[in-house]
Amino acid sequence: MQKDSLEIALIKYNKKTWSKSALLGFFVGLAVIVPGISGSTVAIIFKLYDQFLYALGNLFKKFKQCFVFLLPIVLGMLVGILLGFISVKKLLELIPFAVVCLFAGLMIGAFPAVKDEIKGAKMNAKRVALFILGLLIPVGLGCFSAVTVAKDYGKDIVSADKFADVEWWHVVLALVIGYVVGVTQIVPGLSASAFLMAVGWFGSLIESISMTYWELNPSVFLIYGGFALGFLVGLLTFSKLLTHIFGRARHTAYSMIVGLSLGSILSMFCNGDIMETYLSWKSGVEWLDFGLGVALLAVGIVIAYLLVRYERKKAAQEEKETLENQ
Repeated sequence: MQKDSLEIALIKYNKKTWSKSALLGFFVGLAVIVPGISGSTVAIIFKLYDQFLYALGNLFKKFKQCFVFLLPIVLGMLVGILLGFISVKKLLELIPFAVVCLFAGLMIGAFPAVKDEIKGAKMNAKRVALFILGLLIPVGLGCFSAVTVAKDYGKDIVSADKFADVEWWHVVLALVIGYVVGVTQIVPGLSASAFLMAVGWFGSLIESISMTYWELNPSVFLIYGGFALGFLVGLLTFSKLLTHIFGRARHTAYSMIVGLSLGSILSMFCNGDIMETYLSWKSGVEWLDFGLGVALLAVGIVIAYLLVRYERKKAAQEEKETLENQ
């Protein structure tokens, strides 16, 4: 999508599309909690990805248009984060395999929408190499965190609290980690939670979200501040870079994104969190969790694919109407 058409798409943005954008933001928020979830993939399904990148990259240049576009996404993201910490986190403790299967099913069913972006493109050596690289990045991160958990499983190890004694370099590190997490929110296929687990921050970050912890360790808000600042800088700067890259070599860039999306689906079944579930099954498989997971996997695939088909038909109808009006 060219720059001019992106500006037109933002200008035409109206209240009827708020629910779709809020749902996109909801999945972006959930992505922080649920390994493998990619809010950017949802943006591709909804045909909002290019506008999403453009609005982030031009927020200060065209503030009013971009702010109106991003507002429902931000609101949905806040709801997603809140629900993720309250509900999804609890469900992951009770039926982890089933929850992962549901979201994996949604990602599998949505995958054709991502693949549509390179439909008709010639797969040369560079694009194949980028696809393979994209596939290996999330799988590698997931396997690294899974191997780490498997190695330490059963040992009497007290997990270290990364935020117990906050020093200046912790804040700098939070900036860097926040930046990378921001990048994961705009690059389809990258998982924020998988990255946080790989660097050993996921557990400490989740456990620090409580009134008791804040009262005992108020300096943790310095970590939050650094993380949030890095997150925002990552969103704004990398989105502008991606918009530029798509304008110059869209199909080549999407070759890697397709690999990242496929790799993220695989990493949902191979990461530190789900590895703990597999290892706990040594004493007996939780058949309710397993059976429910298989069922929810199928449900997720069907729901997401029906949504993809709906968006395909809608796009085809809009294209037909545009041609007729010319």
